[in-house]
Amino acid sequence: MKAARDAQSVAVVINAGARLGAVTADQAVDMLRNAGLPITAVHKIQSGTDLALTLERVMAENHDLVVVGGGDGTVSFAAGRLAGTGTVLGVLPLGTANDLARTLEIPSTLPAACAALADGKVVDIDLGRVNGQPFLNVASVGLSVGVTETLSPRLKRRLGPLAYVVAAVRAYARHQPFQARLEFPGGDHPAIELENLLQVAVGNGKHYGGGNAVSPTAGIDDHTLDIYAIPGARLREHVRIARLLKDGSFVERSDVHHATTQRVLLVTDPPMPVNLDGEIATVTPADFTVERNAVHVVVPQNSTAAVLDG
Repeated sequence: MKAARDAQSVAVVINAGARLGAVTADQAVDMLRNAGLPITAVHKIQSGTDLALTLERVMAENHDLVVVGGGDGTVSFAAGRLAGTGTVLGVLPLGTANDLARTLEIPSTLPAACAALADGKVVDIDLGRVNGQPFLNVASVGLSVGVTETLSPRLKRRLGPLAYVVAAVRAYARHQPFQARLEFPGGDHPAIELENLLQVAVGNGKHYGGGNAVSPTAGIDDHTLDIYAIPGARLREHVRIARLLKDGSFVERSDVHHATTQRVLLVTDPPMPVNLDGEIATVTPADFTVERNAVHVVVPQNSTAAVLDG
């Protein structure tokens, strides 16, 4: 299958608990049907448990395209289930940050996203894993965990993407610096001991945190992980770093550690929670790996984010 229009059977799974899921679910299905996609099953889910059970059912039904509507956490979980199966993933950005959609150059409005999906091409992208758990954008330890813990559903519904800024300010005020060790089992880098840290992040994709870039060269089809570590510092230095987050050029600063690899082990003492695409799903020690071309996904015809080469 090289295009969405080649699909013979399409299932739609929408997280009705996502920021835009409840109000747009029926509209999305109608738009996709009107665009010519042969939708044979529609599921509206409310929780992670619902999502896991629904995906098992959908996979057993042998659809060749599964369209998932929700935020980055929902889509990443689905990608982990579809990885390596040959079933194609379609993405409707119905969450708050929608960073995967940004990376794949999927339009942000529902009508445009549905049109791009129905007319889209199939490419393959890499899938990151940490302790076996899937992520598409970024997995991280430190400040981002505090941001996720502060981001209540109510705050996201009220403020949309601005909720990330509010949550970041609140989490920064409470943050406690930490120590970490980075080990590279492949031998491509020496082990690194780091102290007084604000955040360590490992990126599989390009964007995270509502539009920030992991690095200027990061991509979701480059078969590598981008790692960065931001040290603790005075507020004014962190403000300077924050100004460079959108294009990822902060990794070029001398006080920011940056490396690319295919596998890295992050060790902290004591163990710390790990944020995967906005969901806290595991703890350190964290073993990060990348699965090359693991997920087939529909992107707009003019997207340059990835190619079909797996």
